[in-house]
Amino acid sequence: MAHNNTVLVTGGAGYIGSHTCKALSNAGYRPVVVDNLSQGHRWAVQWGPFAQADLSDRPAIEQVLRVHGVCAVIHFAAYAHVGESMKVPEVYFRNNVANTLSLLEAMACAGVKQIVFSSTCATYGIPSTIPIVESEPQKPVNPYGESKLFIERALYWQGLASDLRWMALRYFNAAGADPDAELGEEHDPETHLIPLAIGTVLGQRGGLQVMGTDYPTPDGTAIRDYVHVTDLADAHVRALRYLQEGGESTALNVGTGNGHSVREVLKTLEHVTGSKVNARNAPRRPGDPPVLVAAPGRVQKVLDWEPKFSSLETIVQTAYRWHCSQCRVSRESARFVAAT
Repeated sequence: MAHNNTVLVTGGAGYIGSHTCKALSNAGYRPVVVDNLSQGHRWAVQWGPFAQADLSDRPAIEQVLRVHGVCAVIHFAAYAHVGESMKVPEVYFRNNVANTLSLLEAMACAGVKQIVFSSTCATYGIPSTIPIVESEPQKPVNPYGESKLFIERALYWQGLASDLRWMALRYFNAAGADPDAELGEEHDPETHLIPLAIGTVLGQRGGLQVMGTDYPTPDGTAIRDYVHVTDLADAHVRALRYLQEGGESTALNVGTGNGHSVREVLKTLEHVTGSKVNARNAPRRPGDPPVLVAAPGRVQKVLDWEPKFSSLETIVQTAYRWHCSQCRVSRESARFVAAT
C-alpha cells in the first residue's frame, strides 16, 4: 500500500536531486533515494532512506518501490554532459533511455502511477524564437537532448496506453547552491561554468576556458537562462502536488526568462568575490546553441511557481559560499590528519 507522502527520487544523491530531497522533506514528503553513486555523493543523501542500485536492475527498483510504499517518482538519474554525449552517444542512450524504460516497467509492476521527469531545454535544439515557448518544435542537436526527448515521447504514449500521469520539466541552466550551504554542486569532471570559475578564484584550477567567443550575441559568448537549484527543487515539489491533485500530464519550461552571457557571469563573480577570473578564449563546444532563454509563463500559471533565488548575483553568492565552506572542511580535515 503506497503512502501518500513517500516519493522515490532517482539520482537523489546528485546536484539537483539532493536539493529536491531537501525541498520534499521541508514540504512534508518522505524522499527515498535510489542512486548508483556513479556521479552522486552519499553525503548528499540527508533527508530519507537510501538504496544503492542501478535503474537497469528492474527487480531491485521494483522492490524499493514496494518496500517503501512509494506513491510517486521524481526521476533525475541521467547523464547530462552535452560534449560527452557527442563523443559517446551509445552510453547516453543506454543510460538515459533504456534505464528509464526499465524504471517505467518497475513502476507499472508496483502500481506507481505518477512521475515527474527531469527533462531539458536541450530538447529544443537551436530554437527559432527567443524566449522559448513549450510549443517550439523539438529538434535536438546533441544526443543528450535526443535522449531526453525520447523519454518525453515514451511518457506521452505510456500515458495514453495506461493510467500513468506525468510532468516533464524542461529546465534551463541549473546553478547556485543551497542557501543554508548544506548542499552544492560537485561534479567530477566539472563542466559547468560557475563552479569552474569559482575554482579559478579559489586557486583550485589554473584557469577557465570561455568556450566560444564568436556567437551571434552582444558580447560573442553564449547566453543562458540560469535558474537557482533551490527554485528548481521547488518546481519539482509543485509538479508532484499538481499530479497528486489530479493535474493533466504535460511538459513545462522552467526558467526565469532572463538570459546572461558567459562574460556577464564572470563579471558578476568578480564583483561578488573581489577577485579576477583567469579566463582565456577557446573554440565553441560542439552541440551548444548560441542562446537558450525560457518563456516562463506556463510554469508560472500551471504550478504557481515564481523563482525566488534566481538573480544572477544570488546564484553566484550561494555557489561561492558553498565552495568556500568546502574549502574550510578540506583544510580542517587536513589538519586533523596531520595531527594524528
